[in-house]
Amino acid sequence: MKFSVITPSFRNSAWLKLCIASVADQQGVEVEHIVQDSCSDDDTQLWLPQDRRVKAFIEKDAGMYDAVNRGYRRATGDILAYLNCDEQYLPGALAAVEKFFTENPKVEVVLMGSIITDANGGYICHRPALVPHPWHIWYRFSPLTSSIFLRRGVIHERGIFFDPRWRGVGDLHWMLALLKNRVSMVASNRFTSAFADTGDNLSLKPIAIQEKAETLAMCPGWVKLLRPVWIGHHRLRRLAAGHFSLKPDRYSIYTLSNPEQRVTFEVPHPTAVWKNRM
Repeated sequence: MKFSVITPSFRNSAWLKLCIASVADQQGVEVEHIVQDSCSDDDTQLWLPQDRRVKAFIEKDAGMYDAVNRGYRRATGDILAYLNCDEQYLPGALAAVEKFFTENPKVEVVLMGSIITDANGGYICHRPALVPHPWHIWYRFSPLTSSIFLRRGVIHERGIFFDPRWRGVGDLHWMLALLKNRVSMVASNRFTSAFADTGDNLSLKPIAIQEKAETLAMCPGWVKLLRPVWIGHHRLRRLAAGHFSLKPDRYSIYTLSNPEQRVTFEVPHPTAVWKNRM
């Protein structure tokens, strides 16, 4: 199988370098890394076009999700994914994904887990995978796109692209579209990615907060009335899936202070609780 990884980029030069390195050192897989840069005016354009590890396209877009769609249209891989600049793949991630899809030929989308770090690479929490429930999703949206992998047909045959009208919560609406179209999804207990909670992530920006409110207004009234039920049931699903009984772990990532080689962090007491986030 061939992977196509799409990275939307805008004024994130330092983080982009780490992201690219984490894709480039994946072993035992064939991968093309497409970077869609929206004409960044930092130093990105000084080095990105010369980086032979990626296919760089520097052009204006209508936001992050439009950039991802552009990359998906250009993708030639059998398995598609997108990885933001502040995200990375862990060692062996893509090989594990390839093995999963090979062993599960009827699965169209696999949700893997992510490890959440701070801006320096320090540990915050684990984010195990859980297939979204159609009613829970309005209040508890657990998948991180850094750990979502899909077969080419989801995009190029079914046509389930991101809706670029949404600038901050397009991933939520994309997941709703997957559920509506009954795309076969499975959650894996493998952790493939790292997400840096920098405090400046898109989900924390005003546009995302505004769009979350607009999205919640679209929620069916009877679902709103049962909000405590959905949240409680979501927690029970996580409990049953073992999210609150994680074993000691470690992870290796590139950091801003060590961009040339991975740094290993030990996690003797992992937690699945992401404080101040849902």
